[in-house]
Amino acid sequence: MTDFDPANFTNVSPKEFAQLVKSTPDDKIAAVMSGELRGKILSEVFNRMPSLFRADRAGSTNAIIHWNVTGRPDGGTDTYEIVIENGTCTVTDAPARDPKLSLTMGPVDFLKIVSGGGNPVMMFMTGKLKAKGDLGLAANIANLFDIPKA
Repeated sequence: MTDFDPANFTNVSPKEFAQLVKSTPDDKIAAVMSGELRGKILSEVFNRMPSLFRADRAGSTNAIIHWNVTGRPDGGTDTYEIVIENGTCTVTDAPARDPKLSLTMGPVDFLKIVSGGGNPVMMFMTGKLKAKGDLGLAANIANLFDIPKA
């Protein structure tokens, strides 16, 4: 599969998805993420996070992380809450708790980060990724997940 086709997104492995993101021009990803399939893509990515969570690397980490993905078609932001506690990871699209860390980024940068194609530190330094709260946790978050590499 060489085309970023969200209709087939649920049928690809995390590694195949990472390859799709890497091989698709940013403007095409931006167009797809500003359309009606955005919610489906975000839900699929976040629903995979618990299966990619590395409890063995988390140790005693207990954290609530809010992921804010800007650029919704209506101008709004989608927020997902990841709760890491007692060696487990759960995700909801209805944040209910105060976050220890809040991350905000655009949809293209979000997909690059979760597919292993973006450097979160560089994105933070250039203002593409905003982090509020526990910056130590922000620096370590990638180590808590098996992020596929394209």
